[in-house]
Amino acid sequence: MFILLLGAPGSGKGTQGKILAERLSLPKITTGDLLRAAARDGTPLGREAKKFMDDGKLVPDSVILSMIKEELAKPEAQQGAVFDGFPRTAVQAELVDRTLGERTQRLNHILLLDVPEEELVRRMMARAAQEGRSDDTPEAIKTRLQVYQRDTAPLIAHYAERGIVHRVPGNGTVEQIATEIQRVIGR
Repeated sequence: MFILLLGAPGSGKGTQGKILAERLSLPKITTGDLLRAAARDGTPLGREAKKFMDDGKLVPDSVILSMIKEELAKPEAQQGAVFDGFPRTAVQAELVDRTLGERTQRLNHILLLDVPEEELVRRMMARAAQEGRSDDTPEAIKTRLQVYQRDTAPLIAHYAERGIVHRVPGNGTVEQIATEIQRVIGR
């Protein structure tokens, strides 16, 4: 089972993706974590990615795509995975569809975590204070929300045509949201 978590930055994709992946015994493929680790380790890819992340911009597809294919090639991803933070654009969505199609697999569920913008900002500011993330400054948050609306929100329509998009209210406790996700996907 391949599941994509969609939602604006701060919507809870990381938290819910971890819970979902553990419950279903699937790997969680998180480009944000992969990119932050590369930036922290100072790899050439990481240094390039950090420039974009610090400005609140999406890292270019060319920097991300090979990382995703590597993750999908791992044995633990043969029966499914939970995608968090990828795809974010139509080009990336086509890549995921094509990559899974080559394996006669497909995305089974798209879970859209729906959270009001003021709550997103509050969460990201709290996260910045707690985790010290350089990509959670007020300016970067504003840019990231604008980029999400421009580039990522249209994916909802793309996947809605296939009838696999499920809107999940992203307000409430972590447990309430996880329970709703479980109800939606039936597992």
